[in-house]
Amino acid sequence: MVTAEQQLTVSKPHGKLVMLTALLLAAVNLRLAVTSIGPVLHEIREGLDMSSTVAGLLTSVPVFCFATVGLAAPRLARRFGANRVIITGLAILATGLALRPYAPGVTLFLLLSLVSLAGIAVVNVLLPMIVKEWFPTQVGTMTGLYTVALNLGATLAAATTVPLTHAFGGSWQLGLACWALLAVVALPAWLPLVREKASGVPPTKAEAAVRVSRHPVAWALAVYFGMQSTSAYVIIGWLPQIYRDAGLSADEAGLLFATTSLLGVPLGLALSALAGRIRSQSAIAGTLALFGIAGYAGLWWDPAAAPWLWVVLLGIVNTAFPLVLTMIGLRGSSPATVVKLSAFAQSVGYLLAIPGPILVGLLHDHTGGWRVPLALMIALMVPQLIAGVYAGRDRQI
Repeated sequence: MVTAEQQLTVSKPHGKLVMLTALLLAAVNLRLAVTSIGPVLHEIREGLDMSSTVAGLLTSVPVFCFATVGLAAPRLARRFGANRVIITGLAILATGLALRPYAPGVTLFLLLSLVSLAGIAVVNVLLPMIVKEWFPTQVGTMTGLYTVALNLGATLAAATTVPLTHAFGGSWQLGLACWALLAVVALPAWLPLVREKASGVPPTKAEAAVRVSRHPVAWALAVYFGMQSTSAYVIIGWLPQIYRDAGLSADEAGLLFATTSLLGVPLGLALSALAGRIRSQSAIAGTLALFGIAGYAGLWWDPAAAPWLWVVLLGIVNTAFPLVLTMIGLRGSSPATVVKLSAFAQSVGYLLAIPGPILVGLLHDHTGGWRVPLALMIALMVPQLIAGVYAGRDRQI
């Protein structure tokens, strides 16, 4: 007997190629709005008269937005269809990216950042559902592919924002605004897909009744997501500044920062494919946390002593992101459950991650250095390790 999910799979052979293309183009945009900020944070702070504490708030805006707006994604997808919500999110992202750099003050800059990131937030939550629905037997591989696209976009923005700023005569505004073009490029790929009001097989009564917040595995995923997000956004928000304060040039700091994303391209694909083939991902999660401890300890000791070694270690721990997305897809037994689990784990996780970048900025302001903030990051690798081992165990909701 052919199940509804199998009927969906065999009825969309041509549509799968269209969806894969659209999926990858959307994923390219999911971090460049964030990673483009770090390399020119010094210029932004000078241009807008922004303190270190407010800069820390800026690095926390993404996690706040992802936590709050992401909760609405499952309901929006049920009402309008996931594909329509995603294309709307990309359009909102493009608008925010184009306008944000020309904000006349800090407040409006932060508000337009929220607009951009609101578009990303709904796409963040819905892509794991798209993967589970369209590629149910290839969750690990497809998750790896779209996180590769995500990392390529993040790397491109991190590595080229400073050169673009130089090319535009030192205008960091143009250097940031040009990234709106990539979101615009992604829109046509989703247009053939928005005709479907609903995306996928409707949830059964049992699936609709599932409350993932009652399951310990959902909380483990949420804590793991939160800890890896804290690490990722501290790296995104502060790593270039840490290197610049250690005496490295803006170009070299931007290149080092870009390496943390670039490493995620091959490592994220390989790790997600491996995670999708094995029953338990606990050992992988635990090992990544150990790399994180080593990387932050190296920065604590001396950022300039072995800068490339430290970014390699931190680039490895950043692959916790594709790992947790893969685990979300594997822990949910159906697309309907996966979108609920994705919304819960990402929203709660991002809420947990909000204080991290702000606290790092506050500690830096009060101590005048980076050792205390980096000691905090070393300590936060411990709960990431514990939650990852628990979330990686072979069980489903």
